[in-house]
Amino acid sequence: MSSHGEPDSDRNEKKVAGGKSSPASLSRETSSSTAPSQSNREDVNDARHEETAAKTQAILDACIRSDIPALADLAVSEGGFLSDDLRRHAWPILLGCPSPSDPIQHNGTTPTTQDASSPGKNGKISEKGDADNRPWRELPRHRDEDQVRLDVDRSFIYYPNNTSQAELDLKKTELSDLITETLRRYPFLCYFQGYHDICQVLLLVLAPAQRPAAMARLSALRIRDFMLPNLAPAVAQLRLIPDLLGAADPALCAHLSQTEPFFALSGTLTMYAHDIQSYGAIARLFDALLAREPVFGVYMFARIVLDRRAELFDTPASEPEMLHSILSKLPQPLRLEALIRGTDDLFARHPPESLRAWRRGISPASVLKTARDARRAAAQSMRDGERYFQAQLRELQWAERKDQLARAVWGYAAATRQRARSPLVRGLVVAVLVGVAAVYLRKTQPGILAYITSFWSRRG
Repeated sequence: MSSHGEPDSDRNEKKVAGGKSSPASLSRETSSSTAPSQSNREDVNDARHEETAAKTQAILDACIRSDIPALADLAVSEGGFLSDDLRRHAWPILLGCPSPSDPIQHNGTTPTTQDASSPGKNGKISEKGDADNRPWRELPRHRDEDQVRLDVDRSFIYYPNNTSQAELDLKKTELSDLITETLRRYPFLCYFQGYHDICQVLLLVLAPAQRPAAMARLSALRIRDFMLPNLAPAVAQLRLIPDLLGAADPALCAHLSQTEPFFALSGTLTMYAHDIQSYGAIARLFDALLAREPVFGVYMFARIVLDRRAELFDTPASEPEMLHSILSKLPQPLRLEALIRGTDDLFARHPPESLRAWRRGISPASVLKTARDARRAAAQSMRDGERYFQAQLRELQWAERKDQLARAVWGYAAATRQRARSPLVRGLVVAVLVGVAAVYLRKTQPGILAYITSFWSRRG
């Protein structure tokens, strides 16, 4: 008997040489210590299962009501829309092409019958404001189809995984058909490199019958700025990033003041589909990007920059090329849930209307403003999209004419200054030329502009 009243036999059973516990004792101790842990894990799993089930039902309920604000809240919350089955319900609604003829099944699976937003037997997408109703293969070729073919050949590099070459070839054919149909039905749209990255995400998530209407509406009503003849509207979007950095972190903004925001072009232009290599990650990110305003994608890149503050300050401000190189690549790993939450917070703290570049640099016809309200964008028609496109096109053409005239004016002014002996005469000549240019610019008559330009070219 020990001095503490414990039998020696019990002590010997618990201790072996060196004072270590015996195997029998270890077994009992391990089982007693792991039992609560196992129970805790089961409780956690049960709680997660209940949360997932509750969120699944909330998503389905919001889809039944076509409740876009509720879907937006669910999209930015943890996990987004959770699965591709639920995305097949939610994404078309967010894009304004729901399937009213097909009741949502309570198990969250996708109906297989043809929906009202898909092409009918005559090839027409059943939506007010649609284009030619012939089968798309009978429509005239789009001017950009050769580039489409080249880009489709380079598609599906990172996903889907575990597919045979035959399956991959089929996906590429489907992708080519989806892009070509969109461009032929809406020939005013201009293809851009990276468009195929966006299309392949929708192709992998949505059912075949859902794809054409969803892609058409996304193109004309949400990424229209990128489908104009040049990238000026896309660059205008990037100018919001320095304003956001200045509002949220003036010191970081000053550090990057010599670095143009072109580092964000690939991410914003392709809805990050060109830069994110995980299918699960890009599908999750699309939940948020489709549910929120188009400008949310610009805010997201600003949030990425803000989150890399320490890394960026390690590189001198006098090396803008190095800073551009760092910023043009997304950080790895990209913590999506934290990024989405942070972007949402940045948006709430500094709404677009508070930014100088928004007020002065973003066209009223830009998708950033015409789709500022997600519900309003979902209610717009393809005809609305084309009208906005034409308005933006006129603005671009007008800007080109102004640049052309400015070059002609200053070219002729330079030649005149060289010939004029008196500084006063030189100044008067420049003032008169600028005044004449302003008058003719207000008239906005390309014929007169062309005449003036050619006249000054001959005189110079």
